[in-house]
Amino acid sequence: MSLIEMKHVKKQYKNGVVAIHDLNLEINKGEFVFVIGSTGCGKSTLIKMLYREEKPTSGSIKVGGIDVAKLRNRKVYILRRKLGVVFQDFKLLYKNTVYENVAFALEIFGIPKDEIHEKVLKVLDLVGLKHKAKTYPTQLSGGEQQRVAIARAIVNGPKLLICDEPTGNLDENTSFEIMDVLEEINKLGTTIIMVTHDTEIVNKMKKRVILLDAGRVVKDYEKGTYTHEVN
Repeated sequence: MSLIEMKHVKKQYKNGVVAIHDLNLEINKGEFVFVIGSTGCGKSTLIKMLYREEKPTSGSIKVGGIDVAKLRNRKVYILRRKLGVVFQDFKLLYKNTVYENVAFALEIFGIPKDEIHEKVLKVLDLVGLKHKAKTYPTQLSGGEQQRVAIARAIVNGPKLLICDEPTGNLDENTSFEIMDVLEEINKLGTTIIMVTHDTEIVNKMKKRVILLDAGRVVKDYEKGTYTHEVN
């Protein structure tokens, strides 16, 4: 059953640049999908449209049954509750502890404190940081900070996790540790879409791979068939 449906999607910015051309894409529940391609191919625009950071110029985008293209700005929070986003630069609150960073994602929805406590400790355990709940981000390594960011993104049990170059600032060993965490999350049923330039990760993970070029899907590799180099 599909979680994401994109039909004839076009995105043209105000300066005239067309970032996405007539894109059609379907991603099923529970999939782990890499989106790859050279700089400027439209990867970031594609995922920004999924969490409504950008709106398509034309076409249809549905995420979990929500018509993202037609969603009013005041209703975007409904979509955001269904997904989590992990960025390259962590975006943590550095004056708050690990626990407080993750809890904040639930506090903004007014969830009771006892429920927050249970959920935060559960996801920190999942990413291997339960023992550092009272630690501050500045006391953590880059890989640990990204684990906190992942925990924050999944603490509300999203159906979809969008990862924008989550290993971009990390060394090779740490990057593969993060991928192990993401794979465990995927095994629990969360659909994952990850943008990356890291060919080694893509080759090793053997997942479905979407190759973009000039805003178009030029190749859709089935799970385990991608063996090419990213330019």
